[in-house]
Amino acid sequence: MAVNKYLLVSLPLQGSASQTWESLQSGVSRAAFDTPTYKFHIPELRVGTLDSLLTLSDDLTKANQVVETVTHKVRRQIDDLERAANADSSSALSVDGVPIDSYITRFSWDEAKYPTMTPLREIVDTIQEGVAKLEDDLKVRVSEFSNVKTQLTTMLRKQSGSMAVRDLSNVVKPDDIISTEHLTTLLVVVSKYSQKDWLSSYETLSNFVVPRSSKKLTEDNEYALYTVNLFRKVADSFKTSARERGFQVREFELDPEGQASKQEEMTKLQKDQDELRQSLQQWCYAVYGEVFSAWMHLCAIRLFTESILRYGLPPKFLAAVLAPSSKTEKKVRAVLDKLSSGTNSSFWHSEDDAGMMGLAGGDSEVHPYVSLSVNLAG
Repeated sequence: MAVNKYLLVSLPLQGSASQTWESLQSGVSRAAFDTPTYKFHIPELRVGTLDSLLTLSDDLTKANQVVETVTHKVRRQIDDLERAANADSSSALSVDGVPIDSYITRFSWDEAKYPTMTPLREIVDTIQEGVAKLEDDLKVRVSEFSNVKTQLTTMLRKQSGSMAVRDLSNVVKPDDIISTEHLTTLLVVVSKYSQKDWLSSYETLSNFVVPRSSKKLTEDNEYALYTVNLFRKVADSFKTSARERGFQVREFELDPEGQASKQEEMTKLQKDQDELRQSLQQWCYAVYGEVFSAWMHLCAIRLFTESILRYGLPPKFLAAVLAPSSKTEKKVRAVLDKLSSGTNSSFWHSEDDAGMMGLAGGDSEVHPYVSLSVNLAG
């Protein structure tokens, strides 16, 4: 069963890190045996001053919202593209070939991309700038694909709409049209329920209509398309009379070359759409991994920063990632509450200190431990 939500938490050490880890594993196993629990490895990052951490904590919440939003935006684009192709995208999402679930549960800091000796503010700025550029690229690529898709949809709609609006060039053949110095052929759209009226009246709509010249070319669910031959000099008079009787005369000019050009344009648009869809799809898969990795590094920085502000220096906390179900989350949190109980426990449960929510990792409920939620589905 796919996991859509993970909890990233940090607990104050109860004894050693290994003892705290054993307590966490045994507690979760007893309360919710089917909840996967993993260590979340955060390297020793550059702390800086307490003031800088407090300022960074506020900015991290905003930065997380932006990066998380972009991550979900890319995923939704992948889902849309795959849905159109009747394929399943969730199992293929990865970071450098590592499935998303494995990447979270076996998270490893990318030292080459984000050197741990770099000030945290610089790392956060680097992440935000990189994600912002990818979001801009996404907008450009989606816009290009959407424009071609819209053009193709418009052309297809013109060919497949009702007789009242559709392109008639692929319906009317040269043999259907008479065009001489004196004679012309008009195309008339007639409601399916008015065909008898048309056939009994068209010869009287004006003078000089060729008797028995009307021929039905095709019909759809609403309308039928008829031709009628008449003298060119009475065409305008015929159109007026036809309109008064509820018949629509379609303007049409036989243009075989134009029809061939339209067909070529449609073929090209179809090819362009397929190529752009494939290109956008491949790009989104690659970028999703990049943006998701940036998001997890940002989460690691948040967990580290909030833990320092919560538990003090030097860093003494255990970071873990858990995947409880909606049914077992409350039980798992009870275990985490118990493992975090101490002199500050009642303080973090106090309703009067709702202003300290940021130090709780941004969850809707304040906990006596640092908690972040990672929602994969958005």
